[in-house]
Amino acid sequence: MHTDICDLFGIEYPIFAFTPSQHVAAAVSRMGGLGVLGAVRFNDASELDEALDWLDDNTDGKPYGVDVVMPMTVPKEGTSTDLSSYIPEEHKKFVDETLLKLGIPPLPEGEGREGVLGWLHSMARSHVDVALQHRPVLIANALGTPPADVIELAHQHGVKVAALAGAAKHAASHVANGVDIIVAQGYEAGGHTGEVATMVLVPDIVDAVGPGVPVLAAGGIGSGRQLAAALALGAQGAWTGSIWLSTEEYQTLNSHAGWVEAFTRATSSDTVRAKIYTGKPARLLKSKWTDAWAADGAPAPLPMPLQNLLVSDAHNRINAAGDPDVVSMPVGQIVGRLNDVRPVEQVMRDLIAEYEATVKRLSSL
Repeated sequence: MHTDICDLFGIEYPIFAFTPSQHVAAAVSRMGGLGVLGAVRFNDASELDEALDWLDDNTDGKPYGVDVVMPMTVPKEGTSTDLSSYIPEEHKKFVDETLLKLGIPPLPEGEGREGVLGWLHSMARSHVDVALQHRPVLIANALGTPPADVIELAHQHGVKVAALAGAAKHAASHVANGVDIIVAQGYEAGGHTGEVATMVLVPDIVDAVGPGVPVLAAGGIGSGRQLAAALALGAQGAWTGSIWLSTEEYQTLNSHAGWVEAFTRATSSDTVRAKIYTGKPARLLKSKWTDAWAADGAPAPLPMPLQNLLVSDAHNRINAAGDPDVVSMPVGQIVGRLNDVRPVEQVMRDLIAEYEATVKRLSSL
């Protein structure tokens, strides 16, 4: 399982693991893949700096990446207080009444944290600045082509730049603007995702960008068979995300009661694609919370980052309540295969072993 992208990044396996947990990212990198730490959860650049210090010390010198979110500024840069004035009262009332109906109690006084700042353009820029003070080999942007000066700055530090694409035309635009690696993220993926399924999207993008641009397949990849399929479609590796939610290392970040029960009992049909999490289409675990937003009379989601600000406290309260019927987190359709909690090392070994068995079986046909 060795492709050109392995040589580009000095990794053993072309398995890229997007995760908000530095513990998961470090474990994947130590196992020969490339752990990519999601920076959006860090509301303060110093928190990201601390996490990257930890990664530097716990990856055995192996490479890792950092994923940032650089959306368009909506409606302007500013503090959460500035932005909250743009949120209609009917939306605030809907959230409060829905939480009450679902039996979700308030957080204890002084608990909870704002979850919107990491989605601001200015915060994403500070994330890049902090990351480049460490030793990432990759900066990825989850929302399109990064600004030209950010790409140039990364290249000056010898860091490659990746961007997610849900259509061939978007991938071609990324490359024209200086992006080095395309993550072809299909409809099945968790979080922000487009309209085209991975099976169709990956070869479309591979053909659109040509042989000189590495493509990583994303969306619905959680087994060695699916990894083999990604390479067969022309990708040089896989960009994985949801499968790491069911690892022991991830539980150090998200230990809320109810979350494990929610995803281990879910099937591949138990997700929904909606704008209610961030204001842009994202695939989420289906729950009573997502049902409420889809019901008659529910307000339309607000644009990013206003929707983040609107629901950030609600997400904190839902997580703390620990009701598996209400929990709603970004997760892909691969959730139907997340039936138990395992260490990252075991997940990696299983991916590799099943990939090798699949290639051997195909070779015998």
